[in-house]
Amino acid sequence: MTDNTLKSIEEITKKLLKNIGEDPEREGLLKTPHRVAKSWKFLVQGYEQNLDNIVNNAIFEEDYDEMVTIKDVDFYSLCEHHLIPFFGKAHIAYIPDGKVLGLSKVPRIVEMYGRRLQLQERMTQQISEAIGSAINPKGVAVVLEGEHMCMQMRGVQKRNSYATTSYMTGLFRKDARTRKEFMDIIALNRKG
Repeated sequence: MTDNTLKSIEEITKKLLKNIGEDPEREGLLKTPHRVAKSWKFLVQGYEQNLDNIVNNAIFEEDYDEMVTIKDVDFYSLCEHHLIPFFGKAHIAYIPDGKVLGLSKVPRIVEMYGRRLQLQERMTQQISEAIGSAINPKGVAVVLEGEHMCMQMRGVQKRNSYATTSYMTGLFRKDARTRKEFMDIIALNRKG
């Protein structure tokens, strides 16, 4: 984000404060427009990132052909309909086909797509497709479990509700045993 963009967000925030009946000149709000602009720069930094830079050549030739699973990856995003947060856990697996991805790259991919205005459904698919395009595995599975503040603090106000989305390709879509293995792995440590 450029300095001009940040200044523009500050001005918009001052107008918003006035429009909701606040005084942007009162002590507690004096620096709020600046803080909001800095916050937005952080919250939507995913727009300034791309898959090639995230992966950064951390792709390795490997004969391993069993499932690689990374679960309970925290994510935070903003609902594109209300600009209100949603957050939760991402669970990702892939079956290599001669190449593996550096393990730390998977949470970075989740972060890149989370730091954009999103729909949980789209984000689930984007994560899967990114891993697929990076290493062309035999299959990718992604499950996101999210809490949506647009549903919990406004609208229907159901505080204990979660949304679960999944997107599966290759063996995860075609083979029920592979899909079940993934679902069993991500369910581990959740019972009791």
